Amino acid sequence: MTTDQIYGKLLPIVKTYLPEDVSEEEISPDKDLTGELNINSAHLVDVVLDVEDEFDVEFVNADMENLRTINDAITIVKQKLNAK
Repeated sequence: MTTDQIYGKLLPIVKTYLPEDVSEEEISPDKDLTGELNINSAHLVDVVLDVEDEFDVEFVNADMENLRTINDAITIVKQKLNAK
């Protein structure tokens, strides 16, 4: 699966959890999910659960610690898919 394909599947997941004060146009691969897109920690867990379901992968604690941006999510998903 390519980076663009993964990004295409991640984007609707992230959009679901954006707070009302953040526009969808502000989403970019390098924006910090909690710092710049204002996704709270509870919703970040929901994002991870949705990503796990979408890609049939499992995030471990180390993955959660490294998840700051959509690019981080793409990297983690690629690693998980390649390990299958």
